[in-house]
Amino acid sequence: MSDSQDPRQNRLLAALPDDEYTRLVPQLELVSLSLGDVLYEPGIQMHHVYFPTDSIVSLMCVMENGAAAEIAVVGNEGIIGVSLFMGGETTPSRAVVQSAGYAYRLAGDRLKEEFDRVGGRRSGAVHDLLLRYTQALLTQMAQTAVCNRHHTLDQQLCRWLLLSLDRLPVQELLMTQELIANMLGVRREGVTEAAGNLQKAGLIEYRRGHITVLDRVGLEARSCECYAVVRDEFRRLLPEGGEPQPD
Repeated sequence: MSDSQDPRQNRLLAALPDDEYTRLVPQLELVSLSLGDVLYEPGIQMHHVYFPTDSIVSLMCVMENGAAAEIAVVGNEGIIGVSLFMGGETTPSRAVVQSAGYAYRLAGDRLKEEFDRVGGRRSGAVHDLLLRYTQALLTQMAQTAVCNRHHTLDQQLCRWLLLSLDRLPVQELLMTQELIANMLGVRREGVTEAAGNLQKAGLIEYRRGHITVLDRVGLEARSCECYAVVRDEFRRLLPEGGEPQPD
């Protein structure tokens, strides 16, 4: 419910000092995000950034023939639209809602104004926090590329499930196998087999688009090292509430 939403459910906003947080709050607009909503397309100028609270957004690399694969997942640990404050204004990726929920939207110009508060009496807290987040996001992108090239589909699915669940307040995903296949850039049959393997091992339960984690420790053990690398980098760079925290 929208009346249960609070900006500090987003861990980047929660990590801000009170002064910076107080300046931004009046400018934040709560928006509802539905499954499949596209927040920005490749090459289109961005005008807003989004701070998810209980939604998840996938950053997708899209080919000329329409094929696409996920390069990063962003939830309540982060922000959608890093190109705005990094000076690019556009990006070659697509941002599409993977799990419906809410986010707080902020005008790009307002964020850039805060990002540029560096030096003198200006603390630069937003600037420093967003740069650390961007480094963590780049780590996730790099690790995703390596994982997709060198690890089994079972391991990729474990990594993807864990990263997604870390960014949700519950241990359940509403996700079809077809959508997972699109995110991972693989055939649906491969996801069906991989999900079946995890279910037979007692790690997850999958039925009618609902994926519930039954054994998180076992899922982490079955995943490759890529999940831990991404998780630990977020914790290292965003120690004041900006990292994902599983239940």
